[in-house]
Amino acid sequence: MSDTTETEENEAPKIVLPDDTPVDLQKELRLSNVQEVLDQLDKELIGLKPVKTRIRETAALLLVDRVRNKMDLSASSPTLHMSFTGNPGTGKTTVALRMAEILHRLDYVRTGQLVTVTRDDLVGQYIGHTAPKTKDVIKKAMGGVLFIDEAYYLYKPENERDYGAESIEILLQVMENNRDDLVVVLAGYKDKMDTFFYSNPGMRSRIAHHIGFPDYSAEELMAIAKLMLAEQNYRLSEEAAKALFEYTKRRMTMIHFANARSVRNALDRARLRQANRLFNSAGKAVTKVDLMTIEAEDILASRVFQEGSLDLDGDEGADVEPVVES
Repeated sequence: MSDTTETEENEAPKIVLPDDTPVDLQKELRLSNVQEVLDQLDKELIGLKPVKTRIRETAALLLVDRVRNKMDLSASSPTLHMSFTGNPGTGKTTVALRMAEILHRLDYVRTGQLVTVTRDDLVGQYIGHTAPKTKDVIKKAMGGVLFIDEAYYLYKPENERDYGAESIEILLQVMENNRDDLVVVLAGYKDKMDTFFYSNPGMRSRIAHHIGFPDYSAEELMAIAKLMLAEQNYRLSEEAAKALFEYTKRRMTMIHFANARSVRNALDRARLRQANRLFNSAGKAVTKVDLMTIEAEDILASRVFQEGSLDLDGDEGADVEPVVES
């Protein structure tokens, strides 16, 4: 008798589960600890309901796939390369970080790390530099998520000597051949990303999920501001809250507005003004409450409240006309 026949005889018979075998998906969800990440995402980010819905749908797909594999319902791994489009400060990087955690907890990737890069990290300035730079980044990100911010800068058709196309070709190969061990997220402004995908059909065909990140409303930005302050043991007085809301509405109509990022910068400067105000309080005793409270004057000192001036998130001295929305 041959070794092959003997091996086949010694194999345990394959167990085929009945079609009506019950499945407890909620138990699988608890065992994966994915709900913890989803809850953290809700806590970290105000609004963004459509984005959170897509993330939950992706988590559900991977969870069901894992259960299917346990029941010998084999299927190829879903392609999860993504495009995140939206203005700055809308939470794209935070969502990518949480997505990496979800993918790891559901065994789609090995490490769950997030590696964030831009064109400068991938493209060299001279012949022969781009391939090793791109491959080094991919090697570092393998087993997790590679987040390429402002990905459209990889493609510069107007420059014949640009090496971004070489980086794109390498990425395309890896996205196809290693999709079960690396998820690539391309991020940037929607109009520029649309142009990028139109000019790069190979990249467009490998992106299965396009997620748009809407701008925040003034009310949502206020809620974000209060969360940011609470994390640092600060709070707004009633009048300061009114001043910040007015600041936010004005700032939203000006150029270089970056949603939550602009709000964070405004709060950082308000803290500077608060500290200066407390030091110059002419010997007045300062209490714990004083140290915690941002007052209206700390907000109203911004040049956003001066006619025709623009707060450039760190450079308030620029005289630029506000952008008039149609």
